[in-house]
Amino acid sequence: MSPVPTADDLENGVSAIAGHFLETFHAEHRALRDLLLALIDAFGKGESSRARRLVAAVSALTGPHFRYEEEALYPGLVPIFGPGYVEKLLADHDDTIRNVRELTELADLALRNDLEEIDDDQAAWGIELTRELLPHLSDCDGLSIMVETLPEDDVVHLLATRDVVMETNLDLLTWAATVRGRHV
Repeated sequence: MSPVPTADDLENGVSAIAGHFLETFHAEHRALRDLLLALIDAFGKGESSRARRLVAAVSALTGPHFRYEEEALYPGLVPIFGPGYVEKLLADHDDTIRNVRELTELADLALRNDLEEIDDDQAAWGIELTRELLPHLSDCDGLSIMVETLPEDDVVHLLATRDVVMETNLDLLTWAATVRGRHV
């Protein structure tokens, strides 16, 4: 979206800055969706090297994304949802971190054992762990309708936080182990 509100923006009550954030937010969720579906496919086909690359890509994308959600988006949503629901969102991130850690270990297992393929049990477990990530992804994308209601200054802060964490660009597991105050 352009920095100047369009007629559609004004008619829909969405500021240009909020529209810009929403486009970015949706694009990140779509990219993660595609990675997760490809990861399910890779595990289903027993492709260890592809699974390893995809798990690394999931970690690379979710690190900055989760960080700006936790540092800027979620605190801004407390007045809307209350602390209980925001705690649930944080617990979902905890679960995702655990799953990505386990997916990384699973994908690396074949490499350590010098195998080209993941066995059927490992593939089934990888698929299950990956599928467990999908509900939070779709739920989180729905938060965008609440971002539309935030004051523009809050959305500017959210985008500025995103810019900073994108520049730092820590993958999920590195961020979770070093910067994130909540340890799992």
